[in-house]
Amino acid sequence: MPDLTIVVPACNEGAGLREFHARLAKVLDTLDGVTSAVLYVDDGSRDDTFQVMCELRAADPRVATLRLARNFGKELALTAGLDHVTHGAAVVIDADLQDPPELIATFVAHWREGYDVVYGTRASRAGESRFKKFTAAAFYRVMERLSATPIPRDTGDFRLLSRRALDALAQVRERQRFMKGLFTWVGYRQLSIVYHRDARHAGTSKWSYWRLWNFALDGITSFSGAPLKLATYIGLLASLAAFLFGLWVLGKALLLGDPVRGYPSLMVVVLFLGGVQLMALGMIGEYLGRLYLEAKQRPLYLVDEYRAPGAE
Repeated sequence: MPDLTIVVPACNEGAGLREFHARLAKVLDTLDGVTSAVLYVDDGSRDDTFQVMCELRAADPRVATLRLARNFGKELALTAGLDHVTHGAAVVIDADLQDPPELIATFVAHWREGYDVVYGTRASRAGESRFKKFTAAAFYRVMERLSATPIPRDTGDFRLLSRRALDALAQVRERQRFMKGLFTWVGYRQLSIVYHRDARHAGTSKWSYWRLWNFALDGITSFSGAPLKLATYIGLLASLAAFLFGLWVLGKALLLGDPVRGYPSLMVVVLFLGGVQLMALGMIGEYLGRLYLEAKQRPLYLVDEYRAPGAE
């Protein structure tokens, strides 16, 4: 049984997978005293990703492949990979070579020192637009403010998890999964390693701004009830403002004899309150939708096939 398993979730990454494995294999060859394996997880790819994974498995006895029944999304593909690590520690890394495999040796060194979670914090993000860098930075800072669980800034999924951290994570079976938060939630001894993130080696990013927006909603609703509190506070402030405005209109009519006019102002107030109510209902709906998915208790993912290292 390997001491360390590298879990690599991938979707439509066939163009760069061979180069990724070549760099990863060089790193694994330098890890003294640590037996290693690589688990590639195909998350419903539509290109030749799984065929390339099978070729890598045939050429390297350390490689295992896991194919999901369809595209379940990165968070569940990552969960499936970690569920199949039954011995030793695991390293999570993407196949696009934005996170350098060479940093794994540093992760392992700190793991040997007794740390349970060693994660990479991005000092820079090459190959990304200014708008994406800004929105990513804003998201992590918003999560830092809203979440009771301290989620590290500018930190992705690239990290090492010890055996007891993996066992703790395996007990969490919620369906709307925000893995960056769950990695932190398990606690234990954690250490940050700062690095410079490279540009994507091949292919294109699968994360459109719409998917990133939904991902941000999953993160916020999974680790914070602040939006529900915000709806309450906005409702209270709106009610207070309406009450004060009503007193002002009444006082003006009684003291100055001013007739009650204001169809435009009435429409503004009605539309404002209607918008606040719809916004509050939308926030409540986000949480109810997630509770609905949890209540159905569907499996997190379905496996099409799993091939262990070195076995036919």
